[in-house]
Amino acid sequence: MSYQKFTKDIGIVSLTNLAVVLKGLIILSILTKLLGAENYGIWAQLMVTVSLIIPIATLGLPYTLVRFLAAEKNKREIQDGFYSVISLIFVVGLIISLFLIIFSSSISNFFGSENPTLVKILAFIILLECLNLTFLNLFRAFQEMKKFSFLMLSQAFGDIGLIAVAVILGYGLFGVISALLIIRITVFLIMGSIIIKKIGMKIPSFSRVKEYLSFGLPTMPGNFSTWVLQSSDQYLIGYFLGATFVGYYAPGYAVGNIIFLFIVPLGFVLPAILSKLFDENKINEVKICLKYSLKYFLAIAIPSVFGVSALSKQLLTIFSTPEIASSGYLIVPFVSFGILLLGSSAVIDQILSLVKKTILDTKIWLTAAVLNLGLNFIFIPKFGILGAAFTTLIAYTLAFILTWYYSFREFQFEIDWKFIVKSIFASLLMTVFIIWFTPVELLKTIIAIISGALIYGILIFLFKGFSKKEIEFLKELIKSSLHKI
Repeated sequence: MSYQKFTKDIGIVSLTNLAVVLKGLIILSILTKLLGAENYGIWAQLMVTVSLIIPIATLGLPYTLVRFLAAEKNKREIQDGFYSVISLIFVVGLIISLFLIIFSSSISNFFGSENPTLVKILAFIILLECLNLTFLNLFRAFQEMKKFSFLMLSQAFGDIGLIAVAVILGYGLFGVISALLIIRITVFLIMGSIIIKKIGMKIPSFSRVKEYLSFGLPTMPGNFSTWVLQSSDQYLIGYFLGATFVGYYAPGYAVGNIIFLFIVPLGFVLPAILSKLFDENKINEVKICLKYSLKYFLAIAIPSVFGVSALSKQLLTIFSTPEIASSGYLIVPFVSFGILLLGSSAVIDQILSLVKKTILDTKIWLTAAVLNLGLNFIFIPKFGILGAAFTTLIAYTLAFILTWYYSFREFQFEIDWKFIVKSIFASLLMTVFIIWFTPVELLKTIIAIISGALIYGILIFLFKGFSKKEIEFLKELIKSSLHKI
């Protein structure tokens, strides 16, 4: 395996995902400061709906392209596989979009909005997102991170620019949703032209559709369960407490969800690389990839959980409003630690995907989702948005334990427990400094973040958290990342 290629891919996706996360925080700031908590709550409900429908409409097929085409050399097989998948997804996505348009008035009222046009526009966005997701997964299969990076950055900057213009010109949520549609049409045309140029066009025979569906369909309940864990609480908060409380909860969740920044690069790059290695029977290299991936994720995620928790109120004040910060900062520690468990699960869960036990994976997330949903009906009416955050953490904890247990029954890789203890201790010392520093305004908060990162880095070095070999691996990662800037 080319570890240089691995580190370059991780570096590219990391930098790109940083821009995407910053996009979310910038849009959060624009909407909350200029449109208020209630409008942001409606926006959050609409985006949650997108994240709900896409895994259903795509039938679990986009990731199937990564699993089956990563090692495929025959161009005809690649063409037939891709166009079979994209055709099915288009048909299903179109049906769902038409359903949304027909019932747009009722759906709009559920979100607390009196403008059904928002839902109609959202229907077209969902169809395009389904197709664009399929395109992106073909780039994943080919491990073409440069193209992926360009497309994701283009969409992120496009979203920010057009949304800002729409809000400033006074078009409100209608302008915001319309901006998303325009950008997704543009990205769709760009990606479509790139793919056609690379693999050509072909009328699919659908010869392997049954095989693809047998792999993809079992992941749908798992994807839905993940949505229940990550987003259903916003629906229930809206139902029990109203859109304004969603506007309080969603920004706090977004800040806690910053940790997700460190999950996406691994989740994007690992499946294609591990599938290829596993199919070539290079099990030892698979274990090495998993070991390093988990360790490097935790090396960044653990101090990040401590950091965003200590600075939760300051960060929410900066990115939203004092009203939202006072109402939502307490949920950040619960969410951020839950996301850390999700990221750890995402690495370990690669084992179940490699051995094609996606049904077992689905059962794990369904169990966690049912627990989360049931507890939300109890905790949200009684404890409000803090209850929703707490139930999310409980569900992620259960999913992590089950994923670890069943994955390691297939095969195991080394976990550096000593490093984890060192990382937690270094993070605690870093947090003590942040609390002592008591940052308030933007400048002091930035200083606290930079200083905290330096303190953690120095302590990990002094504690000898990484071996010489691992330090060289990290140097290669940083060097490769900087080379791509």
